[in-house]
Amino acid sequence: MKEPGRGNVAAFADHFSHDPDDYAAFRPRYPAALFGWLADRCLRRELAWDCATGNGQAALGLADCFDRVIATDASPEQIGRALPHPRIEYHVAPADDSGLEEGSTDLVTVAQAVHWLPRERFFAEARRVLRAPGLLAAWGYHLPQTGDAQLDREIQRFHDVVVGPFWPPERRIVMDRLATIDFPFDEIDPPPFEIQRVMTRDAFAAYLRTQSATHYYRRAHDGRDPVALFERSVAALWPEGDEREVVWPVFVRAGIRKP
Repeated sequence: MKEPGRGNVAAFADHFSHDPDDYAAFRPRYPAALFGWLADRCLRRELAWDCATGNGQAALGLADCFDRVIATDASPEQIGRALPHPRIEYHVAPADDSGLEEGSTDLVTVAQAVHWLPRERFFAEARRVLRAPGLLAAWGYHLPQTGDAQLDREIQRFHDVVVGPFWPPERRIVMDRLATIDFPFDEIDPPPFEIQRVMTRDAFAAYLRTQSATHYYRRAHDGRDPVALFERSVAALWPEGDEREVVWPVFVRAGIRKP
């Protein structure tokens, strides 16, 4: 592996490095079934590249299925707090200049981040590093669900109304489940996946504070915390200390590298 490129790192839009410790602690982890499904569709399991890895949540799942994982992110703060594993190498690198050798990779993944990337250049880099018939997979998640209709309405209201004006425009791609982006690979149909996590109200509130719109709301309102409004609105529905199962439906676009 050559030295990862640094030319575009400084220019990337960094929405999450303001509090990488909370991001690592409170962002949901991806289901093992997703990584197993991806691995089963790879001819080899020698090397996977996880692009825009953040603190390495997807990379950890890949490490259970692949001999070696290269995990890159343009944010030194995120990489500095990445979760260690003997089969994972972390590097600071932009999405369009990974440092990987041409035709060296069996799988390229980008989890809850493809909407932030320079996609045309990233897809070109993915095609360059994948060896045929290598696989690329991009996935994400949107609104979590608790199974309580009233509580779920409050979660929706927080997303759409309270912090709604503060979402970066790229968030629309996630709301559309990645269906609106060009995807220059021979697509395969994934089964349904979901993230499940048992959380207290405090833990869920901490998750909401990791979102980009929450960060920009606070910047626009002299540091005032919009999540406090949510906590008050659901206090009777979700008492402090009570645990609930929270579910995030996962949407995936996956495809084989075209010749």
